[in-house]
Amino acid sequence: MNRLKVALLSGGTSSERDVSLKSGDGVFDALDKNRYQISRFDPKYDLGKLVADSEKIDIALIILHGPNGEDGTIQGLLDLLNVPYQGTGVLGSALAMNKTASKQLYKHAGLMVPHFTIINKNEAVNPKEIVGEIGLPAVIKPVKGGSSIGMSIVRDENDLLAAIQVAFQCDDTVLAEQYISGMEVTGAVLGNQEVIPLPLVEIIPNAAYDFFNYSAKYTPGATNEICPARLDERLTQRVQECARIAHKALFCDDYSRTDMIVDGEDIYVLETNTIPGMTPTSLLPLAAKTAGISFGQLLDRLIDLSLERSNRKR
Repeated sequence: MNRLKVALLSGGTSSERDVSLKSGDGVFDALDKNRYQISRFDPKYDLGKLVADSEKIDIALIILHGPNGEDGTIQGLLDLLNVPYQGTGVLGSALAMNKTASKQLYKHAGLMVPHFTIINKNEAVNPKEIVGEIGLPAVIKPVKGGSSIGMSIVRDENDLLAAIQVAFQCDDTVLAEQYISGMEVTGAVLGNQEVIPLPLVEIIPNAAYDFFNYSAKYTPGATNEICPARLDERLTQRVQECARIAHKALFCDDYSRTDMIVDGEDIYVLETNTIPGMTPTSLLPLAAKTAGISFGQLLDRLIDLSLERSNRKR
């Protein structure tokens, strides 16, 4: 049997490079070597080789996080090279990466989002006005980026400017957002013409962490992840429907994972990940495993979805 030639892209140049490399290792280990002939590319060093080898590639697996990987740039390059790839295309990737754009589309689709305001670099910042608009605690984070890098929770107005400066180290535009207290959950979906929800994952950082920050995400044992989340069936279905609507609202393809806060009966959508973490213990593989889908089977499904979508376009 001829093996499918897969280009596995991981690493890259963003602040999430280390996470991407770990995800890439996990994906490489899980892929069926009898079914796939895998070549690895790190866009930080290998873009020229990727272009040169493009005609020999059947499909690319983009396991990149953050700018220049998850924001539509590498997707645009692969489109120009006529190489199919898993996941969302240029438009949806750019929208999901920009938290301001995605929030506007969530609201247009009827989803609830926390109150927020935008702060641009080199503009005068009035902490009292920001607190008056969104209250305290406030969540401060870069408009673009992931893995909670540059994010802070501010509980005192006097700490607001320092938190904004931390976020400005990652982006020229910063989001100040109302803090919503409740159950943090993430909802993944799979599919294109028919979008299927996976079991919800409830996220509980241990008491050492103020929120689900970078360390809480990637330090073994730092977070308790419960799947399926401890919600009744009716509320579970409502949250899964929010994940499906968010996926559609941002023009996502193949799969996505949307982070939300459940506060009583209210469901607040925070952001959508178009390329979620893909180590065997990451949240998306955990949800798939709970649904009876192994990590290897999940990757097979993503490849199949991508090729089906590519063939429809042709």
